[in-house]
Amino acid sequence: SGINAEYGYYYTNNLRMAPVARGKKSKRVVTKYTLDCTHPAEDSILDPADFVTYLSSRVKVAGKTGNLGDNIIITKEKNTVALSADIPLSKRYLKYLTKKYLKKNNLRDWLRVVASNKNSFELRYFQVDNEDEADE
Repeated sequence: SGINAEYGYYYTNNLRMAPVARGKKSKRVVTKYTLDCTHPAEDSILDPADFVTYLSSRVKVAGKTGNLGDNIIITKEKNTVALSADIPLSKRYLKYLTKKYLKKNNLRDWLRVVASNKNSFELRYFQVDNEDEADE
């Protein structure tokens, strides 16, 4: 029987898992990220077009670089870089690649990647406090 009097609990052999919907294709969820490069681009220390080519060559899809296909679309609009993906792509991965690009171009000491809202980044300059001038 299903009752174990010694321990005082009930167990069954026909444990059921949650029902799984079969046959329906899940609709594709498109994630869009934007990267605002306005400040460094206006000061001509960063070229957004070069950044787009860097991203398109470095983003990995299914463990392979240069495998974007139709899944990920990277575009440049003025000084912003837009990335839309219909496969799972984390915002953190995009931040990682951005920081890697900045390091490659020796800009990591002057620029930082800051999230401006839920699905966009912004490249900002580090705020430098001039304390030396205040002491004089």
